[in-house]
Amino acid sequence: MSLLEGAGREQRDRVLLGVARSAIEVGLDGGEMVRVSPADYPAALREPRASFVTLRIEGKLRGCTGSIEATRPMVADVASNAYRSAFKDPRFEPLERHELASVDLHISLLSALISIACDSEQQLVALLQPGVDGVLLRDGSNSGTFLPSVWEQLPDAREFVRELKRKASLPADSWARSIKVYRYTVESIH
Repeated sequence: MSLLEGAGREQRDRVLLGVARSAIEVGLDGGEMVRVSPADYPAALREPRASFVTLRIEGKLRGCTGSIEATRPMVADVASNAYRSAFKDPRFEPLERHELASVDLHISLLSALISIACDSEQQLVALLQPGVDGVLLRDGSNSGTFLPSVWEQLPDAREFVRELKRKASLPADSWARSIKVYRYTVESIH
């Protein structure tokens, strides 16, 4: 049985949560990002995989950063994103030691991006699967993404797309033919 099946998946999830928490603890101790050696982990954790790490305290967002495309081993990506979520998310002050015990840690492992061919916002809205799809919009140097969990706050597909356009610094009330759209799914670990 592979590490990604049955009890192996539970083991993978525990290891990744431990790596994320350790990355935050090391950051609290020395201010530096932990250097993870992928060779110290099972092969399944060394495979390239994009991730996001979300920190919440009492249900409120406290940090969230991630990678949209797989460019490094999963275990290294999770460690880096945990550190960045705790200390480098520009929306928040760096995490403090007294907050660590209250942090609810959530890891999202992303699937590969799948291009969505659409010529209008209306067409995109019709193609989306609320609650399932994460969405990435790109137009030139502007981009923005919403994880599938954002559907909980924005359940209406039209509103979801308009807010995502705002996040990407694109006009919410128009559609440029140059916009590229991608969907992805996530495996949630918490």
